[in-house]
Amino acid sequence: MSVEAPYSEILKLFDALIVQVDSVTQYRIIGVVPSWYPSDISPGQSSIEPLEFVQKSFFLQCFLPEAEEFWQTHNQGTLPSGLWSEPNLVGDENYLEATALVQDDQRYLIIRSYQSELITLQPVLQKAREDHLAHRHERDAHKHQLAESEQIRDDVTAVLDHLELAMVMIDENNVVTYASPTVRHVFGIDTQRFVGRLWPHVLPLTAEHIRQVQEQRALPEGRRTSVVLSLKKPQKSWLEIEIEVHDDPRDCRRTILFLKDRTEIEDLRRQLIGQAHFEKLIGKSPAMQDLYQKIQEIAPVDVPVLIEGETGTGKELVAQALHRLSTRKGMPFVALNCAGLTDSLLGSQLFGHKRGSFTGAVSDHEGFFEAAEGGILFLDEIGDMPLTIQTTLLRVLQEGEIIRLGESRPRKVDVRVFAATHQNLQDMVDTGSFRSDLLYRIRVARLYLPPLRERREDIPLLSEAFFGQARAVTSKHDVREISPDAMQTLLQYHWPGNVRELKSTFEYALIHCHGPHIQSSDLPQEIHGSPAVFVSPRSSTRDEREEILAALEQTRGKRVLAAKLLGMSRSTFYRRLSELGISPEECSQ
Repeated sequence: MSVEAPYSEILKLFDALIVQVDSVTQYRIIGVVPSWYPSDISPGQSSIEPLEFVQKSFFLQCFLPEAEEFWQTHNQGTLPSGLWSEPNLVGDENYLEATALVQDDQRYLIIRSYQSELITLQPVLQKAREDHLAHRHERDAHKHQLAESEQIRDDVTAVLDHLELAMVMIDENNVVTYASPTVRHVFGIDTQRFVGRLWPHVLPLTAEHIRQVQEQRALPEGRRTSVVLSLKKPQKSWLEIEIEVHDDPRDCRRTILFLKDRTEIEDLRRQLIGQAHFEKLIGKSPAMQDLYQKIQEIAPVDVPVLIEGETGTGKELVAQALHRLSTRKGMPFVALNCAGLTDSLLGSQLFGHKRGSFTGAVSDHEGFFEAAEGGILFLDEIGDMPLTIQTTLLRVLQEGEIIRLGESRPRKVDVRVFAATHQNLQDMVDTGSFRSDLLYRIRVARLYLPPLRERREDIPLLSEAFFGQARAVTSKHDVREISPDAMQTLLQYHWPGNVRELKSTFEYALIHCHGPHIQSSDLPQEIHGSPAVFVSPRSSTRDEREEILAALEQTRGKRVLAAKLLGMSRSTFYRRLSELGISPEECSQ
């Protein structure tokens, strides 16, 4: 192996494009071209025209004049470009940073991908030095060769110093034996007091962070994953830190911690997905963007709002968002589910009662309208409200006053009402089960929440959010991500329970997951077959056959429409046709 080989390997492992600038028009590549760089430039090529690699990046074309000016006006130092991303260069999820470097009158341009993995520099360089010194009897014969090696080592060190790698080395007794100066810059702590002390006592980590790092140390090298955490830097904002745990290549009993400051990257990520989050709602589909806009338009106007949507779509979250954006945001938000309550109980809950007004009324009771004074009363599932209570509610909305059960004196209330339902209230008006005048009173403003199956592009975003929540609830921090196979299964499912069902799916999956990734097999059984039509144990195959034939008759033999009417996916519908022996002739009758 040549003298340059150890350092060439270092450059290869850091996966950065490093170019020495010999003149304004002559560049020379050092080491190897990184795997992520889309270029046909061959390693060792003596000189290249700048345009050959700059022309692939609009950002580099803008940065290069600044770099040339920096090289001409400085003898030492670095000029970083800051992070940027170009899909046509390295893909949507990768971030790049270019740095113009001047060291001992040598000029370099370094382009690095933040998806690359860093390795420990000092042990490798030290090992290379020790390898040379071990052959003392050959020193004279290789004196010139060793001098070249020392120069290469110094050059590589200068090139990589700007990466500011924060590194802590720990021995088998958990004692810190080395901490790089960059640790001080990241944490704002004097690294001089690190050496000789137990690492949990010197790094500003919580007990939970320390536990996660210890768990990774106990795993074999190939099974370890990064520990990502948030820390409060003294007198500054929060830091996003990623800790990688590696064995010391010289002694597997020793550990090396790499601490990467990912704050800027996380800030960029949050900016990129920021439009996908509104209050506590998640989604970037056109339907959700339209909903966000309407919420902002309706919230400041002090009128009743009707929120419509299937069960589990998040109607109460919308009501809470309206409250937080309204002029009543500092006042109470009181929610009541109208489903399943009798006339007397619901009336008592809404309007209150006087002691002795009915059996069990042992004291005066303040109703929800009074509790929500000055704020918001959210009536969920208002379609299930009894007609007698609907009549009383209409009067309250019109007159702005309530009468407690057992009393005759009205009480003034100042409450804005939000109502929600999964039913079609207009159909209920037509059948006489809901008052038309109440409907017109509560739907001065109206919002519609689309079912999850109509905004499938939001499933990955919702999945990431619910995955993180489920990890915290189940304390399964070793489960790191959702496998592509599982995500594909989630995207194909019909989701009759909407967002609520998706959330419970991840709680189920985390309980049953035994590896670092959620697999499709960890998901509930019903997710795999999209059984949108529920057949009770009492229902027979004959009943289901008749339901399918009735749907086909209603849609005049159009199978896609029949499947939609029954809530089935097309593939499930066709499979049931075959299993139930329904012939094509029967479908078209």
